[in-house]
Amino acid sequence: MAMNILVLGSGGREHAFSWKIAQSENCDNLYIAPGNAGTAELGENIALNVNDFEGIVSFVLDKHIDLVVVGPEDPLVNGIKDFFEADERLTKIGVVGPSKAGAQLEGSKDFSKQFMDKYDIPTARSKTFTKDTLEEGLNYVSSHPTPVVLKADGLAAGKGVIISETNEHARETLKEMLVDAKFGEASSRVVVEQFLEGIEVSVFVLTDGQNYKILPEAKDYKRIGENDEGLNTGGMGAVTPVPFADETFMNKVEERIIKPTINGLQAENINYQGFIFIGLMSMNGEPYVIEYNVRMGDPETQAVFTRIDSDLVDLLEASTTGTLDQVDFSLDPQTATTVVMVSGGYPGSYAKGNEITGIANVKDALVFHAGTKSGENGEVLSNGGRVIAVTGKGNSVENALENAYNGVSQINWQDEYHRRDIGQDILRLINQ
Repeated sequence: MAMNILVLGSGGREHAFSWKIAQSENCDNLYIAPGNAGTAELGENIALNVNDFEGIVSFVLDKHIDLVVVGPEDPLVNGIKDFFEADERLTKIGVVGPSKAGAQLEGSKDFSKQFMDKYDIPTARSKTFTKDTLEEGLNYVSSHPTPVVLKADGLAAGKGVIISETNEHARETLKEMLVDAKFGEASSRVVVEQFLEGIEVSVFVLTDGQNYKILPEAKDYKRIGENDEGLNTGGMGAVTPVPFADETFMNKVEERIIKPTINGLQAENINYQGFIFIGLMSMNGEPYVIEYNVRMGDPETQAVFTRIDSDLVDLLEASTTGTLDQVDFSLDPQTATTVVMVSGGYPGSYAKGNEITGIANVKDALVFHAGTKSGENGEVLSNGGRVIAVTGKGNSVENALENAYNGVSQINWQDEYHRRDIGQDILRLINQ
């Protein structure tokens, strides 16, 4: 049955969702709210805020939407799934994403740490502190082995994690977070945890609450500067597959982390139908969970989705009907690499409204829009920090990177910046 589908969000992840959904014979009409200049070429952009639940419901009823795909975490943490389930007019509409209770895996670091401890899921040792237990917290970080990690409990747009190299810095940071509300309400509780030394990898799972599919894993690049220096960003690039995440490692991830996570959610009576993004650290080949996210990653989605051969709409629909075990799922063995192009100044302040040229000249790569909008004369304008993600594929990491960077070289706007070293660490691993 061909469906009317609504994708919520406006970034590169949502463009990648729309690109893959639009290929499906099971998609009739595609809408993206609010979308960007790239999604406008695949469906119809709708000027709706992702947290305007009333407005979304009105639109869904008006356009006879069958499936709602929630891109970002905010509406999930704010309970969009529960909002739909509480309205009897919407009971037949599938919503891809967990309930508010399930979204606490990302919405509260303290909740996720307690969950992992309860279900014996390997993670860093930690303790949580509030303003009321500040003295205890200061004493704790004063004697904690360094480096020590301090995390704001709530959503802080990827900025709420600070690694302190000294005990003094940890004390100052804890005070800033709890007393000076450095991250506002998000840091009214702070999780202090041990620093895990190793190599990071992201594993993505789609679940219907019982069954699951493991999507291609990816490695992303968070820092703005080359050699992983400088400030944290939403993500500057990604590579999939990841050589060290071999069959042995992924078996450990499935047995020690994925299965206990799904079983734990069931044991807690948490309705979870959607994506689980597991940020992992491989320490000498042993996987530890750094964090959960309750949606797909950005820019990992732009690489990962190019490797899914199956019909994404079939998978998404099955995740909402408890039938994921009945759906075909096959992957492309090729490598995919994504390079993110950002506005100069990001992740600090940056200009918007610069005209972007050269997108049409990209031949051997996919261009995903993130912070873009359409100008009055059909031109594409920059409209965010992370503006464009270019994904190249190939039979090797070198080949995929070459295709991605050739694409990047075609696209220009004033003060554009990108990292030139995406994937170089993977190449060093392979060539050891």
